[in-house]
Amino acid sequence: MNPQKVGLLGVEVDSLTQAEVLQRIVDAVRRDERLLIAHANLRGLNLAFEQPWLRQFYRRADIVYCDGMGVALGARLTKQRLKARFTLADWAWPLAEAAVDAKARLFLLGSAPGVAEAAARNLQAVHPNICIAGVQHGYFSMQADGPENLAVVSRINTLKPHILLVGFGMPLQERWLDENWDRLQVNVAITCGALFEYLSGDLKRGPRWMTDHYLEWLARMIISPRRYAPRYFYDIPVFFYRTMRQRFNEK
Repeated sequence: MNPQKVGLLGVEVDSLTQAEVLQRIVDAVRRDERLLIAHANLRGLNLAFEQPWLRQFYRRADIVYCDGMGVALGARLTKQRLKARFTLADWAWPLAEAAVDAKARLFLLGSAPGVAEAAARNLQAVHPNICIAGVQHGYFSMQADGPENLAVVSRINTLKPHILLVGFGMPLQERWLDENWDRLQVNVAITCGALFEYLSGDLKRGPRWMTDHYLEWLARMIISPRRYAPRYFYDIPVFFYRTMRQRFNEK
């Protein structure tokens, strides 16, 4: 195992700080290189444990960063250590600032109609010099070779963004990138879940004392119980059961 990676449920998570990931993104834009970035949370690791294609996607990604306190705790339970945990909701603003500095164009892809547009407006209100090359909602047929999907890919390639944010939710966004990465003419693609909903104001986060103390899952359940409660009632116990099995099976 690479000392800069942590192995959990068959997925290697990169031990990187927010600043290190941002620097990799800026470098990829400036050097005209390609960078596929995915995030790992409890749901993603559980799904990857159950679905081989998703494990392969994580292996294909150039960076898999820790998005969730549960993953950081899982690393500790298996006697490993991650440098940092952060979500795109945390570092979307530093990412926007880095994009301005690198003169990078962004494309926001995903969420319901109107959400990505509102997210783009809020980003531009804070960073007036940011370049949003385009937005596209996620309500289209994603059949890889279907006309709607090919039209979306063609539009992205025509607008030539440097950074593509893909927010379809998990694992749809990973499947879409797995099927379309090779035909996309972008430098960086990042899976981002519900980021546009946070940026638009449609979805609220819990208070900082909760997000900093392993309780963001509880805040989400309180704010959006229908959306998150069924997921967490499954994902949390199953993840930690599998993590403990990994710890003792590796002895």
